[in-house]
Amino acid sequence: MSKKNRSANVSNGRLSRREFLTQTAITGAVTFSAPAIVRGRNLNDKLNLAIIGAGGRGADNLRSVQSENIVILCDVNEANLNSAAERHPNARKVVDFRKVYDHAKEFDAVVISTAEHTHAFATLPALQLGKHVYCEKPLTHNIWEARVIREAAAKTKVATQMGTQIHAGDNYRRVVELIQTGAIGAVTDVHVWVGRAWGWHASESEAKAAGDIVFVQNRPAAPDPVPATLNWDLWLGPAPARPFNNVYFPGPKWYRWWDFGNGTMSDLGSHWIDLPWWALKLDHPLTIEAAGPAAHPEIAPASMKVTYKYGQRGELPPVQLTWYQGTYKPQVWKDAGIPQWQSGVLFVGDKGMLLSDYGKHALLPEARFADFKRPDPFIPKSLGHHAEWIHACKTGAPTTCNFQYAGWLTEANHLGNVAFRVGKKLEWDARNLRATNAAEAAPLIHRKYRKGWKLI
Repeated sequence: MSKKNRSANVSNGRLSRREFLTQTAITGAVTFSAPAIVRGRNLNDKLNLAIIGAGGRGADNLRSVQSENIVILCDVNEANLNSAAERHPNARKVVDFRKVYDHAKEFDAVVISTAEHTHAFATLPALQLGKHVYCEKPLTHNIWEARVIREAAAKTKVATQMGTQIHAGDNYRRVVELIQTGAIGAVTDVHVWVGRAWGWHASESEAKAAGDIVFVQNRPAAPDPVPATLNWDLWLGPAPARPFNNVYFPGPKWYRWWDFGNGTMSDLGSHWIDLPWWALKLDHPLTIEAAGPAAHPEIAPASMKVTYKYGQRGELPPVQLTWYQGTYKPQVWKDAGIPQWQSGVLFVGDKGMLLSDYGKHALLPEARFADFKRPDPFIPKSLGHHAEWIHACKTGAPTTCNFQYAGWLTEANHLGNVAFRVGKKLEWDARNLRATNAAEAAPLIHRKYRKGWKLI
C-alpha cells in the first residue's frame, strides 16, 4: 500500500481489508505458544490450571478441563469455591481473583468464567504474565476492553480461546465450506435470529410468556440480605456500587443489567453471529442501526433488531447482516418463506439460500439443490472445544476462537447494543473506536470504573 493510500485510510478512520488481514495474520502467528519440543513439554504432561469462577458456567468449564492439574480455585462465592474444592482438594483456594496472580509460578494457564463485567480484569493480568487463557463469552464487557484484550494477546505467545463452544461442531464447519465454495453464490444478505427473550419487558405477563426468570421495571429500592458465602463488593468489582439484591445474583440474572452484562445481543450473538462471521470473513461494520422499544437505562431489552453493514472484503461483496431477538423475526420467516426454526442463520446468495442452526442446515429452495454435490470437507474436525485449547497450550497449534478472532466479533456484537442504547444509526470508525456521528456513544464504548479499579 502506498503511503498516500495508507494515510487516506487513517484519515477516514477505516481499516482497509488488506490491513485487517495483515494484522490478523501477524497476530495469528504469535497468539499461540511455542511448540512443545521447544518448551520441553511432553504432550502427555498435564497443565497446571487456575480456575477463576468455579460455579455455574464455571463449574461446567471446570469439568471440561479436569483432565489437567487443577492447582488454584477462585470464586467470590465461597459456596461455589468449597463445592469445587471437594472435587479438587489439593487446589489452593482464593476468593479475590486478583490474588490468583500472586501465585503465578504455580500455574500455566487460566480458565475464566466470572460474570461478564470482570472478564477483562481477570484476563489481562494472565496475558501480561504469559499465561494461556480460556475466557467465557462475551470476551469483555465493552468495546474498548475487547480492543485492549485483543492487542494484549497479540503481544504474547500464548494460546487463547473464547467460550464459543458451538464453533467446534461439525455443522458449522460444513456450512462455512458451502458458503466459501459458492454453493449459494455471492452472499449479500444474512439474517440471524434467536428466540430467547430475556431482559426488559413491557409487562409481567409478557415476561412470563417469554419464560423469563426475572421481571423488574427499575432498580430495586430496598436491598436484600447478602448471602453469607458471597463477597458482594468483590463480585461488583469495577462496576458501579449498589446494594445487593436477588434480582442480580446468582447468574444468569446479572446478564440483563447493563452495569454487569449486555443481554442477549452479546451473549447469544457470540454463538450465532459467529457462523456468518467465520463463513463471510467479516471484520468491522461500517454502520450499525438498531430498532426496538425505547432503551431502558438499566436493563437490556428482551426484544430488538440490529442491522450491520459491512464493506467489501477482498473479492467478497459488501454484506448486510441483521440480528433479531425475542419477538423480532425476518420477514421471510414471518411469511413462512423458509422453515420456521425458532433460532437460525439465513444466508441469502444470488444462487439460493442456506439456513442453519447449531446442529443442522439446509440449502433452499430444496428442489434447486436436489442434485447438488457438496464440496469435500476441508476444515478439519475439532478435537473438542476445550480439548482444542488444551492441545494448543501444549503444542502451539492454533485454536479457532482465539482472542484475535473473538476480539473483533465481540466489538461488533457490543456495537449492536451501543446503537440500540443511543437510538441512532452509528457511523463506525474502527481504527479509533468511535462513532463519528454520535459523541454520546463514548461512555458506552469505554466506561468509567468504580474507584480502586483500573484496567490499564
